Amino acid sequence: MHILVTNDDGPPSPTSSPYVHSLVRELQKRGHAVSVCLPHTQRSWIGKAHIIGQTVKPLYYRPSATFDPTPSAASKSQGRTYTRSSKSSQEEEWILVDGTPASCAQIGLHHFFQEKGPVDLVVSGPNYGRNTTAVFALSSGTLGGALEAAICRRKSIALSYAFFSRNHDPAIIDSASRHSVRVIEKLYEQWPTDKSVDLYSVNVPLIEGVEERKTLWTDILQNYWGTNGACFEEVEGSIGDEDEEEERIREGEEAAESGNLGSEQKGEAAKDTQTQYPHRHFKWAPKFTDVHKSVEESPPGNDGWAVKEGFTSVTPMKANFWNAATQLYGEELKLDAPDSQGTQMTMSTLTYRSKQHFYVLAAYEDPYVQPLILSALQKLFPPGAYTLLSTPESTVSGEQISLSKLVPSSSNNRILQVTPYEAIDWDYVDSHPDTCLVNSYMLRKALIRKHYLSATVEQWVAKRPDSVLKTHVKRSEAFELDYAEFLDDALVEAFDLRASLDRNAEAQPDHETEWWILKPSMSDRGQGIRLFSTMEELQDIFDQWEEDQPDSEDENENEDDADTADEGKISAGITTSHLRHFVAQPYIHPPLLLASGPGSGRKFHIRTYVACVGSLDVYVYRQMLALFAGKPYVAPTTAATSTAETDAENGEQQQQQEIDLDAHLTNTCLQRSIDDGTVQRFWDVPLNDKKKQGIFEQICAVAGDAFEAAARAMLMHFRPLVNAFEIYGLDFLVDAQGTAWLLEVNAFPDFRQTGDELTPLVAGLWEEVLGKAVGGFFGGGDGEADGQAEGGKGKGKGEDEQLVLVRQVDLGR
Repeated sequence: MHILVTNDDGPPSPTSSPYVHSLVRELQKRGHAVSVCLPHTQRSWIGKAHIIGQTVKPLYYRPSATFDPTPSAASKSQGRTYTRSSKSSQEEEWILVDGTPASCAQIGLHHFFQEKGPVDLVVSGPNYGRNTTAVFALSSGTLGGALEAAICRRKSIALSYAFFSRNHDPAIIDSASRHSVRVIEKLYEQWPTDKSVDLYSVNVPLIEGVEERKTLWTDILQNYWGTNGACFEEVEGSIGDEDEEEERIREGEEAAESGNLGSEQKGEAAKDTQTQYPHRHFKWAPKFTDVHKSVEESPPGNDGWAVKEGFTSVTPMKANFWNAATQLYGEELKLDAPDSQGTQMTMSTLTYRSKQHFYVLAAYEDPYVQPLILSALQKLFPPGAYTLLSTPESTVSGEQISLSKLVPSSSNNRILQVTPYEAIDWDYVDSHPDTCLVNSYMLRKALIRKHYLSATVEQWVAKRPDSVLKTHVKRSEAFELDYAEFLDDALVEAFDLRASLDRNAEAQPDHETEWWILKPSMSDRGQGIRLFSTMEELQDIFDQWEEDQPDSEDENENEDDADTADEGKISAGITTSHLRHFVAQPYIHPPLLLASGPGSGRKFHIRTYVACVGSLDVYVYRQMLALFAGKPYVAPTTAATSTAETDAENGEQQQQQEIDLDAHLTNTCLQRSIDDGTVQRFWDVPLNDKKKQGIFEQICAVAGDAFEAAARAMLMHFRPLVNAFEIYGLDFLVDAQGTAWLLEVNAFPDFRQTGDELTPLVAGLWEEVLGKAVGGFFGGGDGEADGQAEGGKGKGKGEDEQLVLVRQVDLGR
């Protein structure tokens, strides 16, 4: 390929630019066409600057065939400079301009070397010294040249050599150049096509054996000048030229001294008392003590740490000072084995994972789930990778926990919060999108509220009539009701429901009664679910609920007896806060029933756990549950039993129709006793394997469409966050024909329904989800590389995959 080389150190020189000659020669050995455009003198610490008003003039440099970088060769002539270009096109000639590195990139790209064809890659460097950490990178002329090329829409790499001794060994420099060329070629070969990376910053340590050491993806360490961040010293007039000052700076960097480089405050400051400010001169004299200290104290994984440990660091960047491709940080860039010396290296197959420390606030407030979360973290991450935070003793259950008071103050601190929804510190989550991961989305009513779910499906299917939701979600009638006496008015727009109830009331010959199931939209754990088939039955349900509500004056005195009043039977009441929003759904009949085994003859529903990660990947957990009703199934049309009651006032006989809900409700929270067959693994129920697989595939398709529908059609009520994940419990009922119908979506599902015997199933779920979400966000988890957490027993693709990706929704944010 055609490579343009520039730098900020100028033409080859043992004292100011000892590395560029070696790199150019190595690139040429590898068969690349190399063009060179450099500043005519050292231009370090200038960043991506252009000098306004300057007319940039070129010189022409003809390099020697070889170059001696040792200080003893400083007086030796190693290349010549001319004011006019050579007349011979066969003679190697570099361009030197009296401008900045950014100017060199511009001029080299657009005004020279066109005879060699378009430039494929710009390499800026190798810099004389490291360009790790923010302090160096933000001022680096080497990065400035690469940034200029990047905004010219060229692939570019900023290359820097971190020296530990200024006694330059040509063999070590040549080894670094060979290694650098391998890195350059590998980066160019696998350059992302999605425009996620504009340039790379590469730092190569000048140490023996660098070719055999790892090359790591890293981020840039965020550091700062010291408390006294003065980088200038007061001097008497001008002392030394630019090259001499650069030498002094490099000496300070090499020795990592305290930085007291001739800092005696001389001049006229003490003498001049007649002016407001003493007249002084200043020289650039940065002090590197605090910079080096920041590297020593930093956690593993950043560029400063990597070079300190003798590794090559590669940092993907955008041309806007953002790090890019952060999912790579801590991984090893696999290079092809070197072949320049005719030997093959045994390359390590182990992936280096940086120990990017994070804090964990795990306070789930559920004694069934909390130990499983802690166990999953222990299996996924090494002990030193995270620190558990203690919940403040003053925190009341259901009260928001302030993360800013728990986490040590630092912009780089990563934190995972796994708590009930009410305890989430949403202000902290919103203000730390890159470092705070939370176990819930803020807005998700579009799915977890039954009347919103109905609206979500209706809107989605109206625009996409071929959606699987059309044939796997019963059309619901949503309505609002404050008082039972206004029921008729509340159902004015519930056309399908009213028509069905009217048909049932007419009781025409051969008409099969159409039953409906009533659900309070904001209730959970099966509360308030009722069956009805006529308007009168529905009216009776609401009348009874109003009668059951205590009078305000009696409310407190009856409070203690509330739990015992309905002991031994299904709760007949519903809390006042749940009265208002309701949905009515056609009752699914007949359901699929098992012919044999535990639970045979009883209705059951399938509890499916769905994990959403970021914005938005949707996963279905393969290990589903089958939850069975407490009694054998009897169709609601024949389930009614007649009881005669005599009205004490008028003596009239009434027929009270009651349906035994034990045969119809499969929520274990409502059952008086749970036998051995009430909760089973779905894959263990005695059904044909092909039929079970078909049901699972239906569930995956419905789950994918449901969450995409919420994310796209109900933006105000479902908003996935990049720094969040959430586990939902989806309930499906399978009819006798084998169709899986979505009943509802639950946030923070009640895992205790699973029971103690099947605890490993829930444990595996948390291991899978934390491995996927936390490993992907912070890095380092067992789920990061292959999407499978160790404890979840993920096997790969197909039927052995536990967390199955069913939808990736690109929301463009």
